[in-house]
Amino acid sequence: MLRAPEGMQEYQRMAAHFGRDLVQLQHELHRMKVATKEQDYPAEVPQAPDFLVSLRSHTVWEKTPVKLFCTVSGKPNPIVKWYRNNVAIEPLSAPGKYKIENKYGVHSLIISRYNLTHPQFTVRPLIVSSFHFKLHFHKGVLSFPLLSSIHPSKLEVTLLESFGVTFGTEGESVSLVANMVVVPDLPNLPPEVMWYRDDTLLMPSRWAEMSIGGGVAKLTLPHLNKDDEGLYTLRIWTKDGTAEHSAYLFVKDATPTVAGAPGAPMDVAVFDVNADYVLVSWKPPNTTHEAPITGYFVDRRKSGTTDWVQCNDSPVKVCKLPVHGLTEGASYHFRVRAVNKDGISLPSRMSSGVTAAEVESDVEVYICRCYVKRIIFWAPPSPRGRAPVWYLIEKCEGDSHIWQRVNTAVQLRSPRYPVYDMEDKKSYRFRVITVNKYGSSEPSEPTAAIQKVDPCGVPSAPRQVIASRNTKTSAFVQWEPPKHANNLMGYYVDASLVGSKKWFPCNHRPYKFVVHGLVPGDTYVFRVQAVNAYGLSEESQESAPLFIDAALSTPSAPYDISLLNCNGSSMTLAWKRPKNTGGSKITSYYLDKREAESVEWKEVSPSPAVHRTFTVENLTTGVFYEFKIQAANLAGVGLPSEPSKAFACEAWTMAEPGPAYDISFWEVRDTSVLVQWKPPVYAGAGPITGYFVDMAKKGSSDFVAVNAEPVGHCYLKVSGLETGASYVFRVRAVNAKGVGKASDVSDPVCAKALPGTKEIVCGVDEETGDIFLNFEACDVSETSKFTWSKSYKEITESSRVSITSSGRHSKLTFVNAEKEDLGIYSVAVTDTDGVSSSYSVNEEELKKMLDLSYNIKHPIVPLKTELNYEILEKGHVRFWVQAKKLSSSVNYRFIVNDKAITSGYKISHDVSTGIIQMTIEHFTKANEGTYTIQIHDGKAKSQSSLVLVGDAFKAALKEAEFQRKEHIRKQGPHFSEYLSFHVTDDCTVMLVCKLANVKKETRFTWFKDDEEITVDVPPNPMSGSCSLPIPMFSRKDQGIYKAVLGDDRGKDTSVFEISGKVFEDIINAIASIAGSSASDLVLQCTPEGIRLQCYMKYYTEEMKTSWFHRIGGTSEMAWMQICEPTDKEKGHYTIEIHDGKKSHTRTFDLSGQGKWKLDFHLHILCDLAPLQSLSLTCTVCGDPSPEVTWFKNEQEVVSDDRFKITFEGGKFASLTINNVHVEDSGKYSINVRNKYGGEFVEITVSVYKQGGDIPEPKLGQMAKPISTNQDLSLVQLQG
Repeated sequence: MLRAPEGMQEYQRMAAHFGRDLVQLQHELHRMKVATKEQDYPAEVPQAPDFLVSLRSHTVWEKTPVKLFCTVSGKPNPIVKWYRNNVAIEPLSAPGKYKIENKYGVHSLIISRYNLTHPQFTVRPLIVSSFHFKLHFHKGVLSFPLLSSIHPSKLEVTLLESFGVTFGTEGESVSLVANMVVVPDLPNLPPEVMWYRDDTLLMPSRWAEMSIGGGVAKLTLPHLNKDDEGLYTLRIWTKDGTAEHSAYLFVKDATPTVAGAPGAPMDVAVFDVNADYVLVSWKPPNTTHEAPITGYFVDRRKSGTTDWVQCNDSPVKVCKLPVHGLTEGASYHFRVRAVNKDGISLPSRMSSGVTAAEVESDVEVYICRCYVKRIIFWAPPSPRGRAPVWYLIEKCEGDSHIWQRVNTAVQLRSPRYPVYDMEDKKSYRFRVITVNKYGSSEPSEPTAAIQKVDPCGVPSAPRQVIASRNTKTSAFVQWEPPKHANNLMGYYVDASLVGSKKWFPCNHRPYKFVVHGLVPGDTYVFRVQAVNAYGLSEESQESAPLFIDAALSTPSAPYDISLLNCNGSSMTLAWKRPKNTGGSKITSYYLDKREAESVEWKEVSPSPAVHRTFTVENLTTGVFYEFKIQAANLAGVGLPSEPSKAFACEAWTMAEPGPAYDISFWEVRDTSVLVQWKPPVYAGAGPITGYFVDMAKKGSSDFVAVNAEPVGHCYLKVSGLETGASYVFRVRAVNAKGVGKASDVSDPVCAKALPGTKEIVCGVDEETGDIFLNFEACDVSETSKFTWSKSYKEITESSRVSITSSGRHSKLTFVNAEKEDLGIYSVAVTDTDGVSSSYSVNEEELKKMLDLSYNIKHPIVPLKTELNYEILEKGHVRFWVQAKKLSSSVNYRFIVNDKAITSGYKISHDVSTGIIQMTIEHFTKANEGTYTIQIHDGKAKSQSSLVLVGDAFKAALKEAEFQRKEHIRKQGPHFSEYLSFHVTDDCTVMLVCKLANVKKETRFTWFKDDEEITVDVPPNPMSGSCSLPIPMFSRKDQGIYKAVLGDDRGKDTSVFEISGKVFEDIINAIASIAGSSASDLVLQCTPEGIRLQCYMKYYTEEMKTSWFHRIGGTSEMAWMQICEPTDKEKGHYTIEIHDGKKSHTRTFDLSGQGKWKLDFHLHILCDLAPLQSLSLTCTVCGDPSPEVTWFKNEQEVVSDDRFKITFEGGKFASLTINNVHVEDSGKYSINVRNKYGGEFVEITVSVYKQGGDIPEPKLGQMAKPISTNQDLSLVQLQG
């Protein structure tokens, strides 16, 4: 960021002033150091400046920082000066652009936000190779460059955690956050922070919210849009200049309202603003899998309103549209929507507001081509007159002088106008007339003849797409520009996972960038499309497949050089591999040595070391040596390590073993880690018998032993760790003489599993049946290899297992798994951050896997059911089996008594249900035997058998014959339900049956004991059911009942025997209904004494009724007679009616309460010769004497000539009926009452013809009164 000119002079003056003071102080300090050193040490030998590490070429991204490094030696220290294109770099000339540092002898130049220096460069990489040094040597003088920048800020700012590459979706909100340390941290004086997007300084707005404070700088984009995609840079002014951080933000298309619709356009801008005309432009969206875009709609909205108005009636095919007809002085916003065959996209972000206003111009009248249209421009007249003007456009074809008005419907006030109606292959001339309210001007000079030319169209496809590695999640894509650029806007890059054929967009704005968000370890191909106002070009050819991993670089320096053994003339060294391998396998190590008192390094061996141990020969006993090591890979030789400690070349003679080395960590999980090491090179006086492992938390020196007893192998799984905590370990070897020297302390390891960590899975191949261990790595590099071990010893060549690896997957397959293969199997992935896992194959697990393997190698067709049989309705017998799954190519056969069935039976199968069946239509005694089915389905087999002999066969045969007869029976009229009984609510027993397949001619007949029963209502077979009522059921109704149904097609018979248990069931059913209807017990006086009566719907002696005295009853009641009652008969009386399931109980209390004050008897006297009168007499006892009232059919009887009522002596009450007739039949009752209560007695009088029998109900008839004539011969009294 450049300063204002007025502040630059003061800035440089102060910098030079402070710079001179600093130089003087440094000179004096240096002089004092030299003087002190000369007193204690001999003078240094001057050494010419030399580059230990030279500058190298860099490939960097445009607009990203780049750092150049070098290391310089010389005595005294050289002064370093940086140059660019032979011009010295002055940081003051561009504050914030350059930063020069010198730390620990490493000189660096930091270039902030590098830009391409020549505009026609379009290839992505920028090779920075024109920077160089000039070294100046001044004995005894050390000079410093001036400060790189000076800013009013006095704060020291250090960036800590900063935002990385971010992905979002349109409509979402995203925040970019950077944490920093500010010294001093003043709440009211935060650092000065600036945010950039692609070199554009961002200002707070509705689309961008910024905050700084509390050590946090934050940029929030509350409503993401593809316009927000780009490279975001945070620049903070510090005491020493600026601190910067940059990262990309990618914004995906929002889900369209219509499936298949394109994404929204972006970067809507407004140009050429006039009084009633503007030119709107935009950039087209990327269409990776959507249909091509066919056009665009442009909408406008006046500021302060919410209504959008569509500007064009039909879609415009290019990314620019002249919009006229605006209101002068009004402010407008514009937005664009893309259209394809599937629908219309969501609208773009609206443009900034623009005001339609008149613009002065000195341009002469001329024609400008604007894509498929022509725009006419002209200079307004001068002078304009005293009133506002507008313009008329006229045209003529060719050289003719016939002018036609163009803008007939539009009053044009802007000095420009788009022309739409030009025909192909015709030339036109145009002229303009100015008009105001006072009149019109003379026409302008006509333009030269112009002709419509076909537009240039979309650009051609980019060429030679090359993808290269960048980081573990990004790739660098470059290409050659299209041959025909045609006003190129930029490019869209698409990527596809190799083998998937599914492309996804890498950027959503057409600019140049790195492809981020890729999956490490996967392989991708890329393609590019060029973009201009006409749309997208054809896709380029695909790039070569690229494995995603970090870009190649030289490895970092090895470290922690340790001494493993010394015999007096040689030393065995070990060291740790570089923390950064540079994205390539380390191929060799170069060792240098020097004596501790020397400054000259010498090469140890002309041949580099291949492993991380090396024995240095030809050393001098008693001399101290220092060593340094450099690692090399495909990119070259890396930086040297720090010099080792000075090791004395003296032979080791101690009895204890030397140190173990090369401690590594595998299978790192949240609470455990596997520690591995290599045994000591020096074993001491005896063989090594075990190891102790010690651990401590990072930063602590308090080591504790992990194992109480030494382990005999070079690994140990440590559990019980604290998740997220870091630990260090060391190992001590043990022999018979004691515990040896501890190894060097390991690097810290954090007890936390890598993201996406997966474990080894044991399984069985579904095709081959092979047992395998499979592992999927969460991270791999291009040089990664899967190393399998058993008991943590690498499996190199083995006849027991085979190993295959591809991509992220590796599989160990057992050739012929046996108990010999039990043990712990582990796998480690090289060139990763410790990706590894282990699996213990125990005896139980192996047995389970062997069973699965056997089933696959010897497959069977799984059966849901074994072979079974069922009897069908015609007496057919179906043998069937059901498999869980069948293919369409299944083969099978049935075997009966060792003979395969080839014909004679119906055999079929259904693949969808898995059922295979065989049907025997005529099942006879000859079909007894063993039935077997054999199934072959691909490689799978199955067999099932059924033994059908003896009693099992007889039962099947009997059922088959029955079903066959049933089928024949049902061909004519038949019973669908045979005879059964039920009892109605009035206790009538009904025999019922249901009929089927009947017709009008079908006959139905009832029989009892083979005698036909005549019923009142003939049965109707067409109703589908028939019933036979049996009223007043009793023991006399026992017998065999038969129903016969028949016509010309045949007949059917149903038999029902009422006896034994059936009779008891019917009585119980009657008792259930009668017992439920039983009334309370009532007291009735009789000539013999008193009677307890219980009324119910029906009563018969066969019902199980319990009394404790003499009992009797009628069809309507049950009663108990108490003759000549005395006081000893007082008490509770109960009747119990049993229906087989429960008892129905009624109780009466004869305890007294004055009831015995009323005592009466009833005597019925009948004059039988001749029967002309009837006398009803009742003996009444009571004190005081009761009142007597007679009733007939509940109507009081009044004494007259025919009905004579007498009450003699207060004891004998009588009713005499003279000239008895049929009409005198009915219920007669007497009611006697005194102050202690009353009693009521009923009798029934029935008058019948003389000499006739009393009729009884018959079968098939319900009980009903029988009418008689007037000849009276018998009176039946009941009650």
